[in-house]
Amino acid sequence: MTNKVKVYEAAELLGSEIDHDGIEQAVRQILRAVGEDPTREGLRDTPARIARSYDELLAGYRMDPVKLINEALFDVAYDDMVLVRDIEFFSLCEHHMLPFIGRAHVAYIPHGKVIGLSKIPRIVDLFSRRLQVQERMTRQISDFVCEAINPLGAGVVVEALHMCSMMRGVKKHDARMTTSTMVGTFRSNAATRQEFLDSISRGAEPLHF
Repeated sequence: MTNKVKVYEAAELLGSEIDHDGIEQAVRQILRAVGEDPTREGLRDTPARIARSYDELLAGYRMDPVKLINEALFDVAYDDMVLVRDIEFFSLCEHHMLPFIGRAHVAYIPHGKVIGLSKIPRIVDLFSRRLQVQERMTRQISDFVCEAINPLGAGVVVEALHMCSMMRGVKKHDARMTTSTMVGTFRSNAATRQEFLDSISRGAEPLHF
């Protein structure tokens, strides 16, 4: 796998730690700005809790993409579709820092190499656990797979519910967003693309919080 970082935005943050003190100070300032008292009992520990939660919510910035799939690329004589569907994920919208939650479906046609099964969900986590927009995340997952194993084709479909459109703005509770990226044979071959889409639609459950 290449060591290029063009696909892995914010890779320069690898190894750095979240500034907990800075976040705590900012949260206290926000609480005061909305008219709250950050010293009252219910809010006294909130700044520290939020700072710690970002360690997990934004962990994708600190995942090493090379180590992520280290020793999990295998030479296999297989040239039919590999599909991992219904990968649950959560992310934070970079526009309002509110959650969007959904599932990703990732497929590819191998060209001599396959990725270990458990690594596909980890690739989704790599890009979802950042401040994101769904369109970019969808493309990043596809680009990562293509750079890792140079498949004959790859397809990624992401479905998500966005709290920023459910709690504010248009306030549409059931509106969900679907994004897709098709590369190689998934773009050029209608039968391959349809097989992928048919496979992820069978038995699909509605998204819900």
